[in-house]
Amino acid sequence: MIDRWHDECGVFGIYNNAEASNLAYLGLHALQHRGQESAGIVTSDETIMRTHLGMGLVQEIFDESILAKLPGTHAIGHVRYSTTGSSVVKNAQPFYADTVHGPIAIAHNGNLVNAGALRRSLEARGSIFQTTNDTEVIAHLYARSQKEKLLDRLVDALRQVQGAYSLVVLVEKRLIAVRDPFGFRPLVLGKLKDSFVVTSETCALDLIEGEYIREVEPGEVIMISGEKGLQSSRPLAPAPPRQCIFEHIYFARPDSEIFGQPVYEVRKALGRELAREHPVEADVVVPVPDSGMVAALGYAEESGIPFALGLIRNHYVGRTFIEPEQSIRHFGVKLKLNAVRYVLRGKRVVVLDDSIVRGTTSRKIVKMIREAGAREVHMRVSSPPTCYPCFFGIDTPTRKELIGSSHAVGEIARFLTADTLGYLSRQGLERATSYGPYVYCDACFTGNYPIRPDRPEGTQLGLF
Repeated sequence: MIDRWHDECGVFGIYNNAEASNLAYLGLHALQHRGQESAGIVTSDETIMRTHLGMGLVQEIFDESILAKLPGTHAIGHVRYSTTGSSVVKNAQPFYADTVHGPIAIAHNGNLVNAGALRRSLEARGSIFQTTNDTEVIAHLYARSQKEKLLDRLVDALRQVQGAYSLVVLVEKRLIAVRDPFGFRPLVLGKLKDSFVVTSETCALDLIEGEYIREVEPGEVIMISGEKGLQSSRPLAPAPPRQCIFEHIYFARPDSEIFGQPVYEVRKALGRELAREHPVEADVVVPVPDSGMVAALGYAEESGIPFALGLIRNHYVGRTFIEPEQSIRHFGVKLKLNAVRYVLRGKRVVVLDDSIVRGTTSRKIVKMIREAGAREVHMRVSSPPTCYPCFFGIDTPTRKELIGSSHAVGEIARFLTADTLGYLSRQGLERATSYGPYVYCDACFTGNYPIRPDRPEGTQLGLF
């Protein structure tokens, strides 16, 4: 998958560590795959909160001098893609506000489907918004709450929102972690000696040599303080679990454990199921890097067809580049991928990717492989056709832009100019993830949304 899905973000929080800002920096590095538009860290020494936000990659925003200006024993951090709100620095997170109850900082992974309606209501009552992201809605609801206790105010705010939210909150000498009742987005709890850590993925714990304890459960609120240590409660109305299946298919790093399952093993299982469902006589299995890599290994092992790196990714493509003359400016996918002619020339190639969204990138990849001398190109996809947009933290196109929503598999194959095309079935997807006790949100495949999104008047669900 190349620049086709955007997960909202990754979050990190650490409590009671003299190196809080440095560890938050490292944690955000491990989560960089979850957001590359902006990043931020807020620290607290229990009397003053300090914040630094910026556009770009973590290492572009922070250096030793900036981290030295972020003292404190508690910190939260955030990396962001823009799913709600434009990509400008004012929308970078964590979101910080001074309220009548004191300062609060919030890092949010997910998307609130009723944020628009809540914002309109708050503005009608006099609230003034500084950003266009939905995280600020939570802060305003918290600030307006009449509840006396900190946790009651936060719960009061969260009972009014709907959608996906995995939060780390820094407020009043406390670190709070919350996962919405559906559990759409991952959130895990860990320890580093005497410090507690909360983060989106276990790979961040691995980098800082922390210990994985468990997931923050759907609907759970964890409050960490110096006085009472870790306290867990479930004050939110329960809901059936609906973890995002695309965390396993694409978003999470393969070295993470998500929803109780190792991502690496799940992706290999997806590839094995795909090989059983869509076998083909071929000479080589080639992944679309990086997200198709592990599923391609599973496909190769199950089919007996050799695995090879026939496409090499350039990991150093920036957010902008200088465009050359008009005659050669349409590089498209070549900025990020290059074919290995030695691997592909004269071969029957199975090229494996995790999904097809609009189809334009896949078409360019097939063309690139053919131009490298492949005799045949067989496209295999380790997920079912994507037919509906996501409203729970992924920036997907409208339904009319999703090629799977309006075209049969044969039509898509012809558009891609592939010899054959095979998608993993929903049954295969279920088999590959069946060894965990969780139920997944697959609305992007089925249109079965766990929550109706707040949408413009007159539009139909899943059609705009």
